[in-house]
Amino acid sequence: MIPTPKQLAVMTAIRNYRIRQGFSPTMQELADELGVSKVTVFEHVQALSAKKLVQRSAHRARSLTLSPGVKLPDETGRSASLPLVGSIAAGRPIEAVEIPDQIRLDELFATSRGAYVLRVRGDSMIEAHIADGDMVVVEQRPTAHAGEIVVALLPDGTATLKRFFKEKDRVRLEPANSSLQPIYVQGDVKIQGVVIGVLRSYTAA
Repeated sequence: MIPTPKQLAVMTAIRNYRIRQGFSPTMQELADELGVSKVTVFEHVQALSAKKLVQRSAHRARSLTLSPGVKLPDETGRSASLPLVGSIAAGRPIEAVEIPDQIRLDELFATSRGAYVLRVRGDSMIEAHIADGDMVVVEQRPTAHAGEIVVALLPDGTATLKRFFKEKDRVRLEPANSSLQPIYVQGDVKIQGVVIGVLRSYTAA
């Protein structure tokens, strides 16, 4: 059975954790990795178990694995469909809303961490050649290097697309638009992913 985009993210996180650590993650470690609650992870794992895509022992904390023979889209060596999961603010932060859909892409954006697509709303990244209506391909990872364009989850629960800079006691989320001011966040922000590509469609008027 086919997993949903969120279930696929859980499967990818399980696979990547096992590759990095050599053993399976706990439910709490999965929740921390994905930036969601332990209850949410448990619900996804239950659904994946029912679909026979993952296996786990009820009496072992680190028994969670992908079922034998299960391969993720980035392991098939073929073009795969990346999930279009909603819109992301490139102006004022907005609430991220999931819109189930699929974008068919070739191997250009293949990544072992998993990826998804967001449609940009706003013009705050225009000087980075990301315009309103473009789609950005985002690699799922919770950390970023200085200057990378990230999907950042702000403390109020809204998400925004900006360049990431870590300062002494705060994070600066820098727009690529000289007419706009940066967003400053005390402490850390949750990084939902890093932009690895931009998709744009040109149509005749």
